Amino acid sequence: MRRSLGEGVSPAERAIEAAILAVADWRERPVSYEPVPGGISNPNWRVHVDGAPHSFFVKIPGEGTEMFIDRRTANEAGRKAHAAGVGARIIDFFPETGVEVSEFVEGLRTSTNADFLDPVVRFNGLRALKAFNDSTPLSQRKTTFDMIDEHFEQALALGGEFPGDFGWLNARYREARQALEASGLDLAPCMNDTLAGNFLLHADQRVMLVDFEYASTNDRAAELALWFSEMCFSPEVEAEMIEAYYGRLDPALLARVSLFKALVDLKWSTWAMVQNRISRLDFDFFKYGFWKHMRARFVMSDPRWAEWLKAV
Repeated sequence: MRRSLGEGVSPAERAIEAAILAVADWRERPVSYEPVPGGISNPNWRVHVDGAPHSFFVKIPGEGTEMFIDRRTANEAGRKAHAAGVGARIIDFFPETGVEVSEFVEGLRTSTNADFLDPVVRFNGLRALKAFNDSTPLSQRKTTFDMIDEHFEQALALGGEFPGDFGWLNARYREARQALEASGLDLAPCMNDTLAGNFLLHADQRVMLVDFEYASTNDRAAELALWFSEMCFSPEVEAEMIEAYYGRLDPALLARVSLFKALVDLKWSTWAMVQNRISRLDFDFFKYGFWKHMRARFVMSDPRWAEWLKAV
């Protein structure tokens, strides 16, 4: 429902109204707002300002998200993506609250996994992702290993759920980490959250990236691994994507992406168990985490696991 400024009654509506009032350029101008569906971390809003050439997208940090989101880094990443030609223009940012205001880009739609069955969309998505990854490093270095360790500690402190075979999962994580760190990390700015919903499509199938909340300087192979897992690409498609991204295809790269597939799922499964304890959003985080644990377990059980450890 679209409301005018001053009509808010719910806590979420009062929060967006407070954010609107903080934007100096919008004061003394008629303003209205409406919720934007999607997202499992924050309430998002579309804001209409009389006389403005476009509407605005306003992100209100979700409760508890400061445990794993650095809003300054997210803002830095969003600006890098825009400079690389693959992100929306950021209008304003309030470090004290984490509220970010960006241009609401008209004429684009949120992609789905089915869209990436089209090779044109798929390769355009890869080019957009690589354009961002090829930017200068972000101020915050936070690897997949750092994220996993952080979420382990958070889940333990909060009494979150751990699977019965956590000892086995943890052992596989430790051996994969040892192999990957020994081979050297290929660090670059990474989104670390390559869900289909974070890729917007133009009518001509060009791709724009959105949502850099989990961005950090991380290993490129982890970025690809997460995207491949989320898109459910076939091994043949993954091989094509790796070759297009790196300019080559070899056993070490295939092994690297394969190992990271398990680790990024372990990261998100544990993140979900943290969210299950703290989030008030209407989302089944336990089910999401259970599924991610299952998928990490599947990759770690692959008979090629030992070969991947040696190949990286």
